[in-house]
Amino acid sequence: MKPGILVISHGSREAEWVRLVDEAVAAAAASPHVQGVPVYSSFLEIVEGRLIQDGIDALEEQGVTDLFVLPLFLSSGSTHVDEIGQAFGLPPVAELEGDLGTFRVNAKVHYGMPIDDDPDIAELLLSNIKPLSVHPEVETVMLVAHGSREKVFHERWQHGLNLLAERLRKLGGFARSRTAMLLPDQAADHLRALQEERPNEAVIVVPLFLSKGYFTNTVIPSRLKGLDYRYNGQAMLPHPAIERWLERRMTAWLQER
Repeated sequence: MKPGILVISHGSREAEWVRLVDEAVAAAAASPHVQGVPVYSSFLEIVEGRLIQDGIDALEEQGVTDLFVLPLFLSSGSTHVDEIGQAFGLPPVAELEGDLGTFRVNAKVHYGMPIDDDPDIAELLLSNIKPLSVHPEVETVMLVAHGSREKVFHERWQHGLNLLAERLRKLGGFARSRTAMLLPDQAADHLRALQEERPNEAVIVVPLFLSKGYFTNTVIPSRLKGLDYRYNGQAMLPHPAIERWLERRMTAWLQER
């Protein structure tokens, strides 16, 4: 039995986005516990020649018989995580049916979990917003993430966000933590409610996105236009915490075998 690891992220038209993901995956693959195990960084869409089926084929050509599929997504509430699982033969978590079809795969598949709540990720977020924080004891951190309107997925997003936001609050010594999703459109309402409730406390908006781009640069600022908050649009990559998360998940699976 030969193990192999397929990391799957969303994909982007921006070469820099792809490069940052590839570098994080390569760093994790080079760690002592993973070295020698074939690892392939693939994408759900857009990056032609590097899609999920391309990754499966490449790993099986190297003789992989045991395949660990690791979704590099932020939440188990992501419909993409469920969609990918369905294409590997797993049952759907809701009535939403994926449109990826079924992958051609001969190896035995082990499907991993996305990030959700994680101590390394909380430390990453804290380092991102450190320059914005002056007196954390009178500041609120508000995590803003993509989210989902679908009930089951919305609940999963909310659960993970609540845990991560509270972890960040404790780690940074902040007064309060809140969350908001872009789907449904909650950000402005949640920020207004915070400011009405605690008008003397500053709100630091923390984007929960892997890489800078349309959502961090355009969508979040436009949704919060005219409101008072602190924000630097800093995304999660590049940061060694992502590499550590990948390495931990890969190593845990290899040790379980």
